[in-house]
Amino acid sequence: MTPLTTIKIEDHYGDNIKDSLNRKIIVPKNNIYKPKGFVEIYENINSNNLQLVGKSNLVVYLGREYMTSRLVNINNSNITPTRDEFLCWLGLGSGGVDISDPLTPIAPESTDTDLTTEIPINATDSTCADFHDGAYYKHPFDSIIFEQDVYNSNSWLILKNTIVIGNSDANGYNLSEAGLFTAESDAGGYSGQFSLFARVTFPSLTKSIDRRFTFIWYIYL
Repeated sequence: MTPLTTIKIEDHYGDNIKDSLNRKIIVPKNNIYKPKGFVEIYENINSNNLQLVGKSNLVVYLGREYMTSRLVNINNSNITPTRDEFLCWLGLGSGGVDISDPLTPIAPESTDTDLTTEIPINATDSTCADFHDGAYYKHPFDSIIFEQDVYNSNSWLILKNTIVIGNSDANGYNLSEAGLFTAESDAGGYSGQFSLFARVTFPSLTKSIDRRFTFIWYIYL
């Protein structure tokens, strides 16, 4: 059986957020709301999940500006994303670490507007998007689930996005960054504008044909 690696990415809006859904999230009084998250990376070996990494990720400033435009259905002339865009694509990259230190991630910054070094995901899968240089660079979401925040009396709205990077995807690359992107279409082959919403960096994971990664990206509102 092909080993399964699961990368859980959780975006929390608020301070003092715990690092797992099976723990209670405590929000202090006078909390200053801002995008904040936590990443857990697991590898499934013989039906056991081994945690490899646990670290923060970030919803970038561009993503937050986009959210306000979407909320009031008015285009913001100061940013590129339009009110017609929605969250629907995942991009992968190899620029989340220094070449000399592949196990130490370089933290994302609020000013990020793209991945540092994007990598091609698949050359022939027409369900993907952003085709250039002979390959597709964006992968669609495989599922989107609305979850209840049962551990905190439904204090948070939870959006769970799952993306499977299969055996034929991104092979031969060291993955160390990923991003969620908004666009005006989630149709396969879409080549229009993509806008970075959130970015995460993590220690390099070598992608090969015998490895299959699953990204689970939680967004808390």
